[in-house]
Amino acid sequence: MSDQTPSNPSEQAPARISAAAPVPEETQERLVSVDISQEMRSDYIDYAMSVIAARALPDVRDGLKPVQRRILFGMRSMLHDKPYRKSARIVGDVLGKYHPHGDHSIYDAMVRMAQPFSMRLPLVDGQGNFGSVDGDAPAAIRYTEARLSRAAEEMLADIQKETVRMQANFDDSLEEPSVLPAKLPNLLVNGASGIAVGMATNLAPHNLREVLNAVVAYIDNSDITTEALMQHLPAPDFPTGGIIYGCQGVKQAYEKGRGKVVVRAKLEVEVLASGRERIVVTEIPYMVNKAAMIEKTAQLISDKRLEGISDIRDESDKDGLRVVYELKKDAVSGVVVNNLYKHTALQTSFSINQVALVDGKPQTLSLKDLLSCFVAHRHEVLVRKTEYEHAQVEKKIHLLEGYLKALEQLDRVVSLVRGAQDTQTAREALQQACQLSHIQSAAVLELRLQRLTSLEREKIVKEHAEALQFKAKLEAILSSQSKRMGLIREEMIALQSYSTPRRTTIERTTSELSVEDMIADEEMVLTFSNQGYIKRTPLTAYRTQARGGVGARGAVAHSNDFTTHLFVASMHSYLLVFTKNGKVYWRRVYDIPEGSRTSRGRAIQNLIPIDAFDQVRSVIKVKNLSEATYLESHYVVMCTASGMIKKTLLSAYAHPRAKGIVAMRVGTEDELLEVRLTQGESHLVMALRSGRAIRFHERDVRPMGRVSAGVRGITLADQDDRVIGMVSTYKKRPGLLVVSERGYGKRSAISSYRITKRGGKGIKTLQITPKTGMLVAVKSVADTDELMIINRAGIAIRIAVGNLRVAGRDTQGVRLIRLDKTDAISSVARIKTEPV
Repeated sequence: MSDQTPSNPSEQAPARISAAAPVPEETQERLVSVDISQEMRSDYIDYAMSVIAARALPDVRDGLKPVQRRILFGMRSMLHDKPYRKSARIVGDVLGKYHPHGDHSIYDAMVRMAQPFSMRLPLVDGQGNFGSVDGDAPAAIRYTEARLSRAAEEMLADIQKETVRMQANFDDSLEEPSVLPAKLPNLLVNGASGIAVGMATNLAPHNLREVLNAVVAYIDNSDITTEALMQHLPAPDFPTGGIIYGCQGVKQAYEKGRGKVVVRAKLEVEVLASGRERIVVTEIPYMVNKAAMIEKTAQLISDKRLEGISDIRDESDKDGLRVVYELKKDAVSGVVVNNLYKHTALQTSFSINQVALVDGKPQTLSLKDLLSCFVAHRHEVLVRKTEYEHAQVEKKIHLLEGYLKALEQLDRVVSLVRGAQDTQTAREALQQACQLSHIQSAAVLELRLQRLTSLEREKIVKEHAEALQFKAKLEAILSSQSKRMGLIREEMIALQSYSTPRRTTIERTTSELSVEDMIADEEMVLTFSNQGYIKRTPLTAYRTQARGGVGARGAVAHSNDFTTHLFVASMHSYLLVFTKNGKVYWRRVYDIPEGSRTSRGRAIQNLIPIDAFDQVRSVIKVKNLSEATYLESHYVVMCTASGMIKKTLLSAYAHPRAKGIVAMRVGTEDELLEVRLTQGESHLVMALRSGRAIRFHERDVRPMGRVSAGVRGITLADQDDRVIGMVSTYKKRPGLLVVSERGYGKRSAISSYRITKRGGKGIKTLQITPKTGMLVAVKSVADTDELMIINRAGIAIRIAVGNLRVAGRDTQGVRLIRLDKTDAISSVARIKTEPV
């Protein structure tokens, strides 16, 4: 019987499973007893390492998996300026020479490298149908064509100069590179994804220019911190654009190798001529299937899980992506957008897991680690390239020196060659007579007669000198690491010609680095309308006019809408927005959309999630919500229409919440009216619609909790009366201005209002007549102040308070703005020019 193992593996399976079973003596010599659990463990580890190293994970140096590397190497002659080649030919060559794992795996990998929506910098230039963002499959392999992109040529540059280690292919008939020279930091630029055994990788694509800048920064300072690197490489840059919402996950990934990035679609809300709105999506998150996203959204609408959308249309074409969501007439676009982000793929999370092969072993790498490995690889490639060129130039110098020796003894050389019986004899004669090497003598014998002319001899001398100079340059590079790093740095700068502008926008959240350093702290006029629209307009858009003018066009009245609240704040201020039901919300002034004087603005529900039946009543501006001393030394004073007043420390409102909090407990028949920020030493004045006002010291109101209802501030004259405003004023502020609904106003000295206890009925502040109408506003003013007055028709006038004379407390006042018989004042604001 033969001692060789049977060709059928099943013959020995029973013996491996049950080693204790009786075995014939003639077969005992060729059977080995093993532990099946140990054998399975060993085999599985071998399989796992094969998947990890040979299929799923990219190499940290060139950022490629083996199949991708083999495709590019197989296409090395198909340059970007050469004709396209059939995909079937490319796949067949790669399959037969380097990657015997099936044509589908090779074609799929090549297709992905050609898709501009998958790769930030495509490595394959495809011609034909290579799929779409809708998830459409590419055309059959026989229909498409491809060639290398210009960027891919940089991945293969200098591969013929022994810059990388070559290894045998699967059948030892050819050689393939173990890694590509990779001038481009491909792993960071194009990212990678793969699922191995027991591990996975998911690297995000980045902008080429930013990555190259980060590489240069690392070369300049190898001890650079992650924060400093993020000044050059702030976040991923996805091929499909979109918005990165928050960078905490990015920073975590760059530092630890793992992190989660929230990516949103880029959209805008368009207002149609009919007044209806629609949401237009122009960019979607990376790797989102557009068609599947639209289908799921339609299903959510059908299931009543998404409200407010009447129609969805995909208007995408060759010029770009465009998905339109038509909204119903009563839909609030901000609410619909938030629901789309919550329930659909318009917002996704990209989990970064920076795992790559380092020396053949998988490792989780930080951003600095990735840059370090790439720079080390380029350094090794540069050294190998320089050594190769040095060896080649030495060979060239050796030959040129042989030529020069022969040319110096030309007659003797010719005589020796003519007298030689054969080539071997001539070569040996030249070696002895002219002191030439074997290689030099062979080269001299092959020298063409035309190179014996004087001009050609000069060229040889010049070529020899240039070769010596080039050799000295190469030796200087090999002897100096700083020169080598300088050359790598120059390579990175030169590669920026391949870069394109950033596609993905970075939107930082409030918990991260503020963008206010990039926003000028200018004064803005903020306008709230009766129907809930808000906007900000530069203060410079309004010009000062004389008292009694006709005014400039302000907010245009839409469908009987009119301005109900107007004030001035700087761009960097925090806004604490209080509603009539006693809730408070937070917003920054620069978050409010800017509009012209005649524009309507944006619906407040798009910016602040107030309830449907709630309305904004007052807004205070706060410069700081983090300094404890400031928070504990300022108070929020609130009053209601029924005459209640409450004082609470600002610190109670120093923690912004997206859905707002209760600022004051308001009765069912009452509503919050005015809110003021004070330092605890103000005088408070509350005025009634009936023309009376009360003045008392803020100390009369003790500080209370955030959800308390307050105490009585003023007593109403009758059940039809109500509070129309409250001001807080220091003693140094000289005047109080009251305005009636028919456009009359009066400026009185604050001293004409005696200080009383809170809770009284007050004293007369304006002579109420049919001509003046009821009281609508009360403001604390000084000579340097200005007023902004807007009527219900949308006419605005800006006047200087200094033009108004100080009148008695019980007078009728003067006309501030001319009104039609059916018009009335809707809003009055003081433009602050000095601290209150």
